[in-house]
Amino acid sequence: MSFARLKKSVNQIRQRVTDKIHSKISAPLSHFGQSTKNTEQTKCKPQLFAYHLLGETTNRLLPLFRDMDVGLHRSGMRISFKPYVSLTLLTSLIATVFTMFLVPSTLHLILQIELFPSLLFGVGGGLLVGAITIICFYIYPVYRADTIKRNLDDSMSFATSYLAILAGAGIPPAKMFWSLSSIPQKSAVVDESRIIVRDVELFGADIITALENASKRTPSKKFKELLEGFIATIHSGGNLMSYLLNRSRQDMKLKHIALRKFSDTLGVLSEFYVTLLVAGPLIFVVMLSVMAMLGGTGFGIMNPTLLLMLLTYIVLPISSAIFIIILDVLTPRW
Repeated sequence: MSFARLKKSVNQIRQRVTDKIHSKISAPLSHFGQSTKNTEQTKCKPQLFAYHLLGETTNRLLPLFRDMDVGLHRSGMRISFKPYVSLTLLTSLIATVFTMFLVPSTLHLILQIELFPSLLFGVGGGLLVGAITIICFYIYPVYRADTIKRNLDDSMSFATSYLAILAGAGIPPAKMFWSLSSIPQKSAVVDESRIIVRDVELFGADIITALENASKRTPSKKFKELLEGFIATIHSGGNLMSYLLNRSRQDMKLKHIALRKFSDTLGVLSEFYVTLLVAGPLIFVVMLSVMAMLGGTGFGIMNPTLLLMLLTYIVLPISSAIFIIILDVLTPRW
């Protein structure tokens, strides 16, 4: 009997010790698991990883990128200002360091250029690539905002006509934008209408407040004027159908004028393309090829073969990409 009691006491002591150890270890383990989960989530988003890595540096450099915040707000990108600046700095730093190692290695080991000029090209190329990376990150939100602006401007005539029909049927303003947001067609106006409906139905805002927020957020001046006129007509008790029909006729006239201007601009761009990216490179290729065959020295360390490679693999692709971007910016979205 005494042995059974002793065994029972030992089991109770062991259970108490086990429970105490488990209580001491479970909290750190759960904290470690949560930290691991947060780290994995941070790794999935490069902007959060960059902000976690360069937080203090980013805060000191924010005044240099203050104009970027406006572009981010209008571009519709789901990223805040500080993480985006951190991602810009980190990407620029990586691109600069990578170029500083790649260019000298390529020039010295493959093209057999002397070490010192190769290092100079590496430093210059790295700084150039870093600056271009920052400029690209700076321009991208502006480009996206401009794309949204052009899409809104091009679909304004459709939206105003559709809203005028709904207003003539006596549908309330909130239901008008709800009906516009339900259209399956991919359109910038439809996307903006969905945001307005989200503010009303999900966030509990009234239709006037939702329209005012949309007018402040939109990069399109025409869409902003449409919303402000819509709000003013509601406040004054005017006829929404008459207002929207007048806006629709005005937008159609402006669209015809824009198409005529684009036709003239396209003719000028085609002449530039043929001159700069067709005839010009052919002349340089022939000239550099003849210089290489005749044993010309070129421009110091820049021999004709190297110039020909730079023209073929760097200048022409970059110039073509820039021309495509310019053409995309100027092309209406009809």
